Amino acid sequence: MSSTSPHVLVITCPAQGHVIPLLEFSQCLAKLGCRVTFVNSEFDHGRVLKSLEGKNYIDEKIHLVSIPDGMELCEDRNDLGKLISSIFEVMPGKLEKLIEDINGREDEKISCVIADGNMGWAIELAAKMKIRRAIVWPSSAASVALPSSIPKLIDDGIINSNGTPIKKEMIQFAPNMPAMNSADLFWAHAGDLNTQKIVFNFMVGNVKAMEVADFLFCNSTYDLEPAAFTMLAEILPIGPLLASNRLGNSAGYFWPEDSDCLKWLDQQQLNSVIYVAFGSFTILDKIQFQELALALELCNRPFLWVVRPGLTNDKNDAYPEGFQERVGTRGRMISWAPQQKVLSHPSIACFLSHCGWNSTVEGVSNGIPFLCWPYFADQLLNENYICEIWKVGLNFNKNESGIITREEIKNKVVQVLGDQNFKARALELKEKTLELCQRRWFL
Repeated sequence: MSSTSPHVLVITCPAQGHVIPLLEFSQCLAKLGCRVTFVNSEFDHGRVLKSLEGKNYIDEKIHLVSIPDGMELCEDRNDLGKLISSIFEVMPGKLEKLIEDINGREDEKISCVIADGNMGWAIELAAKMKIRRAIVWPSSAASVALPSSIPKLIDDGIINSNGTPIKKEMIQFAPNMPAMNSADLFWAHAGDLNTQKIVFNFMVGNVKAMEVADFLFCNSTYDLEPAAFTMLAEILPIGPLLASNRLGNSAGYFWPEDSDCLKWLDQQQLNSVIYVAFGSFTILDKIQFQELALALELCNRPFLWVVRPGLTNDKNDAYPEGFQERVGTRGRMISWAPQQKVLSHPSIACFLSHCGWNSTVEGVSNGIPFLCWPYFADQLLNENYICEIWKVGLNFNKNESGIITREEIKNKVVQVLGDQNFKARALELKEKTLELCQRRWFL
């Protein structure tokens, strides 16, 4: 490795939906000849290493390192208020020490700090240390438009200075951008009122950090979000950040993949399988979990369902009695999937998704229709892209008890698979995305 190669430090927000695209971006930088020090939290670093055991998925130019997030191993990292407070208390000092140690070594000096858009404090630290700096937003451009518009939302009397909605109304920042209910702003579903304020202030700080960044990137494409990129002209689209674009394997998962599910998919008919996956944060109560299970049974189609540890809040067996026996080999439940490979498999008919941005662009890039089940944050915005702007999927309606019933799920599966316009539009969107990827500067 040449000592003259640029040495880039990349730091990710401690969440799987952030680690995967930032690590993929690092792989692209390594392909260009950069040396990369990839910084994760100690907790997530250990999980990533465990999932990579026996796999050669990381470029040799990438050095995976970690710093503590300030929380104990047993503490709940889904408590966003506590996690954010702990990050601010501990990680800046640890990162500064890491950079100083690296810069003290011969031919190792950091050329640039690249931070996840949700780690704006790292950009301010790089500015203080007089190091070039760039932000990568792992989410959509529209999701950047929301926090960037906070001052206007306050001036227009839609929210107060703490982010609390003053009036309930639909917000649309520009034509052809997804609309959003003021009651569903990203911080509104983060927890109790104190947590919502912490998350709101966290987002305000991240927007402020954009002012001192030398470069701003986003894991999206102009063809997917022309209105958003017109509104945010200073942000460069570099997405979708997918391993398949460089003919590689995706890395950054927190759980070991069940690659045997690909052999099961090989045995299924073309365009027949419902793929169900909710990402790393979604939690379903037992009633809702069982309604989903019974809906998959009612659909009488093959299904692949990712039931990760912690998906349901019931620590015991949450499946309906006799469910696994009744569905037999028609259904396959696994703890984690090699999702990019699953979605590119010809047997997949549709994607029942929580609408995280990684899942969204992975589905779009493979021409897959969606069934949308968002949980929080930007997922509700992505749902509106899928259903209202791109028209490549349908969402679900809840009953008076707040449950998505088995009948509702089955009916929407029938609708999305019975109307070929969904598949046709999904394939059109895929072609636009692939055409752009073939011209991408890092390929």
